[in-house]
This record gives sequence, C-alpha cells and structure tokens, in this order.
Amino acid sequence: MNPQTKLAIGPTFICFGFALLMQIASNLINDLFDFLKGTDREDRLGPKRCCAQGWITPKAMKWGIFINLLLAALVGSLALLYAYEQSPYHGLEFIFVGILCMAFAFFYTTGPYPLSYHGWGDVLVMVFFGFIPVGGTYWIQTYQWTPEVTIAALVCGMVVDTLLVLNNYRDRVQDLMSGKKTIVVRLGEPFGRYLYGGLGLFACWMSLAFLFGGHLFAALLPQFYLFFHFSTWRKMIHIRAGRELNAVLGLTGRNIFIFALLLFIGMALG
Repeated sequence: MNPQTKLAIGPTFICFGFALLMQIASNLINDLFDFLKGTDREDRLGPKRCCAQGWITPKAMKWGIFINLLLAALVGSLALLYAYEQSPYHGLEFIFVGILCMAFAFFYTTGPYPLSYHGWGDVLVMVFFGFIPVGGTYWIQTYQWTPEVTIAALVCGMVVDTLLVLNNYRDRVQDLMSGKKTIVVRLGEPFGRYLYGGLGLFACWMSLAFLFGGHLFAALLPQFYLFFHFSTWRKMIHIRAGRELNAVLGLTGRNIFIFALLLFIGMALG
C-alpha cells in the first residue's frame, strides 16, 4: 500500500453499505431459487431457510430482493458523487461493478447455467469477496492498484472461501442427490477436507509477501489466525458429516473476522 494513503471514512462506509446490502440480497436470492428448484428439501442440514419453512411466500421474498437491490444501488450511487468530486473522469467503473455484482447475485443460483450448481462458487468468492470489495475500497480512495492490493484481495478471498467450502462439505450428499456439482461433490470428501485446511494455510503464507513491501505487521499478525483455523479444522474432520458441522460453520465465521481484524491492525500499524 502507499504509505501516504489515509483511510477516508466516507467512501469506506459507502463500500461497506453496498457490500452488506448485496450480501443480504444474495442470501435472499439463494433462499428463493434453491426453494423453487427443490434443492432445499426436508433433509437439509444447513440453517433453516425462509421459503422452505413457509415463513415467507416466494412473492414476498421477491419484494425483499427488489428492495435490497434498490437500496444497494442507491448506496452504491454515492460512490459516483465521491468519485466526481475527485475527478470528472472517474466513477463510471463503479456503475459497471455494481451491475456485475447484481447480475452475478442471480447467476450464482439461477438462470440457464447456475454457477453454484456447476462448481464455480469458489471462483466467485475470490472475485466478489476478494478482488471487488478489497480492490474497490482501495480504488475509490486512491484510483490505484498495487501489488499489495492484489495480495490482500487474494488472502481475503481464500479465507472467506473456507465458509463456502465448509457449506459444500456438509451438504455433499444432499448436493449430489440434487444435481448440484460443487467442487466437493466433483472431487470428493477428502479433497473438501484438505481444501478447507489448505485455504487458511495458503492465505497466511501469502500474507508474508507483505514483507517485500516493508509491511512487517501486515505480514506477521495474520499468522496468529492459524491457531484458530487449525483448531476449527480439527473439529471439522472429527465430525465429518451431519448437522453438527453447523457449529463449525459458526467458528469459521469467527475465524474470518479474526483474520480480517488482524490484517486490518497490521496494515494500520504499518
């Protein structure tokens, strides 16, 4: 990162608000279309979903999706105002990114080629939880892309992907029956088990590349994440299957937060 770059609170919260609303919309879209496809059956192992449980009608869910996407668009449009203040030549790229995020929120679960049903989920996590949020938040403040941004995007994407891998690991039998060919279904249970462990390990190893830019704390602090990651991984491989893996899901979410916090503190100290 550029050592002269200072965090601008306004655009940071714009990016955070857009990302939060898009995540909510994506979850609602998954809830609706997995229900319509019949993927959310009675033997579902994951947390209960609204449409499948009858807590909300598909029509009401569609309205919820629309409202969340509209709010995301309104919040995201504030990035255009901020960008125009900096330069009249900047800002159009945010329109493209916003449309891309909204389109792939649907492409993930629905359409003629639903990406999550064909094993592309992990790639999409790297893009939409790594490169776009990390790179976009830095770009709106600096209009630069550095090697350190690429590293940060990759390591964040890999750590977030542990959550998807665990979901797919838990649901591997049900996904196979539903025709959902996740990477765990395609390559098997042992691969999913070691993919989870490897993602966290490689994220920490890659964080050491910050040393080449002189960012000592950003390189070293994320290494403490490994203690939590491997402790959770051991529980995962001990349980192996069933609803008990939902407890590991919560621990994985905690671990992602810990990694993000460590990386943030490391960069701030640097």
